[in-house]
Amino acid sequence: MNDNTDPKKVQATQPSSASHASLRSSPSVEAYLLRLARPVDFAIRDGGRGLAVVRNLGAFLVHCAAEGLAIPRLRSIHADLERLSALASTYDGLSPPKRRERLEAVREVLSRMSRRSLGGRTASVPESNPGDRGLALSDAIEALPGIGVRRAALLRTLGIERVEDLLWQLPWRYEDRAATTPLAALRVGQDVTVCGEVNAVDEMVTARRRLRILRAILSDGSGTVTLKWFNQPYLRRRLAPGQQLMCSGRVKGTGGLLFPEIDNPQFEVMGVGDSSSLHTGRVVPVYHETRGLTSRVLRVLVDRVLTTARGLNEDCLPASIRDRHGLIPKQQALRTVHFPPPDADLAQYTAGIGPAHRRLAFEELLLLQLGLVARRRQTERDSLGITFECSPGRLARFWTSLPFEPTAAQRRVVDEVRRDMTSSRPMNRLIHGDVGCGKTVVAAAAIWMAVGDGYQAAVMAPTELLAEQHFRQLSNVLGGLGVRVALLTSESPRRDRRLVLDRLASGDIDCVVGTHALLQPGVRFARFGLAVVDEQHKFGVLQRSHLVRKGYHPDVLIMTATPIPRTLAITVYGDLDVSVIDEMPVGRIPVETRWYREAQRPAANEAVRQALARGRQVYVVAPRIDESDDGEIRSVAALAERLGRECPGARVGLLHGRLNRSDKDAAMQAFLSRRLEVLVATTVVEVGIDVPNATVMVIEHADRFGLAQLHQLRGRVGRGAHASLCLLLSPDRVSEEARQRLETMQEVRDGFLIAERDLEMRGPGEFLGTRQSGVPDLKVAKLTRDARLVDLARREAFAVLDTDPTLSLPEHALLRTALKRAWGTRFALATVG
Repeated sequence: MNDNTDPKKVQATQPSSASHASLRSSPSVEAYLLRLARPVDFAIRDGGRGLAVVRNLGAFLVHCAAEGLAIPRLRSIHADLERLSALASTYDGLSPPKRRERLEAVREVLSRMSRRSLGGRTASVPESNPGDRGLALSDAIEALPGIGVRRAALLRTLGIERVEDLLWQLPWRYEDRAATTPLAALRVGQDVTVCGEVNAVDEMVTARRRLRILRAILSDGSGTVTLKWFNQPYLRRRLAPGQQLMCSGRVKGTGGLLFPEIDNPQFEVMGVGDSSSLHTGRVVPVYHETRGLTSRVLRVLVDRVLTTARGLNEDCLPASIRDRHGLIPKQQALRTVHFPPPDADLAQYTAGIGPAHRRLAFEELLLLQLGLVARRRQTERDSLGITFECSPGRLARFWTSLPFEPTAAQRRVVDEVRRDMTSSRPMNRLIHGDVGCGKTVVAAAAIWMAVGDGYQAAVMAPTELLAEQHFRQLSNVLGGLGVRVALLTSESPRRDRRLVLDRLASGDIDCVVGTHALLQPGVRFARFGLAVVDEQHKFGVLQRSHLVRKGYHPDVLIMTATPIPRTLAITVYGDLDVSVIDEMPVGRIPVETRWYREAQRPAANEAVRQALARGRQVYVVAPRIDESDDGEIRSVAALAERLGRECPGARVGLLHGRLNRSDKDAAMQAFLSRRLEVLVATTVVEVGIDVPNATVMVIEHADRFGLAQLHQLRGRVGRGAHASLCLLLSPDRVSEEARQRLETMQEVRDGFLIAERDLEMRGPGEFLGTRQSGVPDLKVAKLTRDARLVDLARREAFAVLDTDPTLSLPEHALLRTALKRAWGTRFALATVG
C-alpha cells in the first residue's frame, strides 16, 4: 500500500472542476474559508503532530487560492489569497520545523481573511464534528494552533497555562500606528507608521561579522525610505517588488543610499484599499515579552483566541451587577483591552483606567472577595470555638503589672481581642502597626486572658532570633504574673526539647514560644486555646492551619510589624478581622535618616565615632554574610575589621545566621550588657534584639534593600530616650528605583505611608514576600490604583452571599463556576459549597 492509499494518511487533494463550479455558485464565503482552514488546523494542532500525515498541503492551498482569485465576490481578500499562494508554493519541500513555521504565517493570513470577509467572525469547524468542536478557554495552552512544546514552555514563564490565561495577559502599553507619515516628512528619531510600494528587495552578508541584512526600498510618491532587517532571512520570501507595505518603526539617519532608514520595522503586506492589520495601521498593543515571545507573536495568539475560542460570550457577572456599576460586557472588554478602537484614549488605556480595564479588574476583585467572604462565613458557620470568660478584673491586673503606661491604641486593640475571645466563634484577627508600636503587649494580654481561663497558648515566629526575643519579652511581662513560658526551636538541645514536649502535653507549660518546630507531630497540648502567629506572610495559610489543628478550634491572633495598606489588608486578609495600632509609645523620638554615597563615607564614620564617644552603641548591617564574587559587597567579617581600623578601640562583635545558638546568644548578651559597642550583623537583627542604648543604625549597600526592610532595620534604633540616626550607605551611582527608595527613607518616617509607597513600587506579591503567603496573582487590578473598586467588589460580595450563600440561583451559575476555577486552581483554597 503506498502513501496515497494509506488510511492513516490525510491527502489534501487538488480541487476538481466540479468543485470550482460549486464554489462559484455557492453563496457561502465561510464554506470556502473553512475548506482552507481545516487541513491547516489539523496539521498544526497539538504542537504540529499532524504535519507528517497531511499530504500535498502546499499544492492544495495554491490551487484553492487560484480558485478564490477567480471569484469576483472574494475581491476583498484577493491580496491575502496572493500572499497565501506565495507562502504555500514552496511548503511541500520544507523540513517539518520549517513547515510548522510556515503554517503559522498561513494561519495569520487565514485569520485576517476571516475578519475581512465575515465581519470579524472566523470560519469554524461545525459543532457536529466531535473531533473538531473548537477551542475552549479552559483548554491547556497547547491546544491553541501554533503552540508547540517550546512555545508552551515560554508562555508558562509568563504565567500562561490555559487558553484563557492568554487573554488576561494584558498589554502594558499601546502604540498609535494608525496615522501614516509621508516619507518626505520623516525626521530622525521619530516613531512613525509609513505606507508605500516596495521598489526593490536585496540581501547582503557583511564581510566582518557575517551579518545577514535584508533591505527593501519603499516609496510613496513623496519620498523614499530604506527598510532593513538583520539576521531574518525568512522575510525574503515575504517581500517582493510591487507590494504595498505598511510598517512602523524608528527613523534613523541616512544609509549608503542617502535615504532615511528604519531598522527591523513591524510590517504588513497590504492589499488594495486594505486597512486591517494586527501589527500596524492601527492602535497596537505592546506586551511584556520574554526571549522567543515577542509582542508580534502574542498579538497573533491573542487574536486567534478572540476569534476562535468558544465561551467568550459567557459573562460570569450577572446583568444586575453590570448595570449597577456601569460595566461593559466581558467579551467587549476583552476585545477592546487588547485591540482598542481607533478613537481610543491611549493615555487612559495605558493607565489601565478605561471601561475595559475597569470591567475586568472588577471581575477579578469580585471573585477574590467572594472567596474570602465565603471562607470567613463557612468558618463562622461550621466552627464553634472556645468561649473565654476574660474577666475585666483579670485584665485590669495585667495593665497594672506593666512598668509603663500602655497607649490608647494598645488598649483599644486589646478590647477588640477580648470581644473576639468571649464570642462563641473562633477569633481570627490580624494586628498590624508600625515598628515599635507595641504589638507584643497586645499578644501578652491575650495570652494572659487565655491562661487565666485554664488554656494554653503558642506563639510561632519565623526566625529563632525573633522567637528568642518573644520568649524574653513574654517571660518579663508574664513571668511575674505566674505564667509558665517555654522556648522550643529546632536548635533546642534534645534533652531540653523532650522536657518541654512532656510538660506541654501534661499542661505544666502555659505558653510555648517557637519557630516552625511547633508544627512537628510530636508537639501536643493538654488544652490548646490560643495561637499567636508573628509575621504571618512568612509562613503561609497552610502552616498556620497546621498549628491551629493541634487544638479544637483555638482562637488565632496574627501579628505583623509591616504596616499594611488598607486595600491590601482587605484583599489578602479579607477573611480576617483587622486591628491597627496607629499610635507609638510616649517618649519615642523620631529617628533621623541620612543617605550617604561612598564618596561621603567619612561623614558617616564621623557620626559613628561621635555616638561611640557619647557612650552609645551602633548597629552595622550588611546584605550578606560572604563577600560577593565581584568584590562589591563586603562580608560582615570584612566590615568588622574595617570598623576596627576606622574606630580604634571600639569593641566590635558579629551576628549572622551561620552562628550556632550559643554564639548568637553570647553576641546578643554582650551587646545588651554594653560589653560590645558595635554589632556588625546581617538582617537577622531586622526583628531582633531591643537595645535602648543603640542610637545609630548603619546600613551598608542600602540600595540593595527594599523599603519595608529598610524601615524595619531603622526601627531597631530610637527605642530609648536618646536621639538616633539611621545612615544609609550606597555606591555613588544607583538605579532609579534605588534612588526612589532611599529618598523616600529620608523624607518619610510614617510606616503606613512607607507601606503605601512600597506597594506602589513593588506590587502586592513582592510586598508580602511569596505566593505561599496567599497573596493573589492579580492580572488586571492594581491595589494602589483600584482602591474604590476593591471596596465596591467587597460590598458586592457580601450582598451576593447574603441573598444566595451557595450561589445556587440560575443567575449565579456562571459566577459559581468562575469562583471555583479561580480559587481551586490558582489559590488552592476553599470555595463556596
